[in-house]
Amino acid sequence: MSGKVFRRAFPRVAFCLFAVMIARVSFAQSFVLDLPRQSQRAEVSQHIGITDVTIHYHRPLVNERKVWGALVPYGEVWRAGANENTTITFSDAVMIEGKPLDKGTYGLHMIPTADDWTVIFSRNSTSWGAFTYDKAEDALRVTVKPKAADMHNALTYDFDQMQPDSAVAELEWEKIAVPFKISVDVHDLVQASLKKQLRNLSQYTWISWDDAATYLLTEKIAYNDALTYVSKSIENEDRYENEITKSKVLTALNRKDEATMAQKRALELATPLQVHLYGRQLQGEKRSDEAFAIFRENAKKHPDEWFVHSGLARIYCSQGKYDDAAKEMKLALARAPENQKTYVDGLVKKLESKQDINQ
Repeated sequence: MSGKVFRRAFPRVAFCLFAVMIARVSFAQSFVLDLPRQSQRAEVSQHIGITDVTIHYHRPLVNERKVWGALVPYGEVWRAGANENTTITFSDAVMIEGKPLDKGTYGLHMIPTADDWTVIFSRNSTSWGAFTYDKAEDALRVTVKPKAADMHNALTYDFDQMQPDSAVAELEWEKIAVPFKISVDVHDLVQASLKKQLRNLSQYTWISWDDAATYLLTEKIAYNDALTYVSKSIENEDRYENEITKSKVLTALNRKDEATMAQKRALELATPLQVHLYGRQLQGEKRSDEAFAIFRENAKKHPDEWFVHSGLARIYCSQGKYDDAAKEMKLALARAPENQKTYVDGLVKKLESKQDINQ
């Protein structure tokens, strides 16, 4: 073959060889088998506030081997598991042992020593083991203290010491546990999330706006936002539930006259049972005088409802009139639904033995 002809043919030959190679690779990959591995794959997840934390890892076994300082050498970077990188994923930004870390997926590595451990969060999460670990890819390092633990033959990750805004992740293997604390700014995240959620279909229901206001009220934060949310709820549908929420928000803002007006509006919209339950709630808040006033008004308007007699019984009990209280509670018992009779009967017996049912 002349050099000119060869040069014309070479690109076609090279392409054919490349195509054959690709075909062989694809053919081989088609027959990679899914078989059991000695260190089996696992994952564990935890919800902190509205933040998801997930650890993917493989679980080597002790199998009567010496682990620390031998199978896992001291002073060297270890993959904190087996096989591919152990990874940890955060759906939001977090704090690890008080240090900030952005949301994302990280390769989780550790450097063990006899006294303390370095926990490493690497931006590279797709490697095999720690053989290509590069310190330059570290997103964060923290130092923690290991502690003695019950025997774990299989390496395990778990979450413990749950709080509303934090949890402690622990690696447990052999008789050592390595904890590191994960904290989340729940309030900021929830407030930002609410603003997004209330732009979707949730904005068209009264309950979503009311739930948002109730969350802020319960957490004692952002009362002005809570008032905005509950006002939106009332715009969608004026109800007992959101008017009561509005009353509570206005009370928290020290706008007492407006709070009283919202409470009055709520009670106008309430069912007799809602009025009674609101009175019971006031009792639970040690606002007995207000509760008894509500019970009296409810009894005047709805004398045939069984629970208004229960409310009157509580008023008489507070006055030490146990006989009158027992009489009212018996009227309640006679009309109560089956699922309430046992409870009401117990109240009757207490009143007959001169016990205070309001405590």
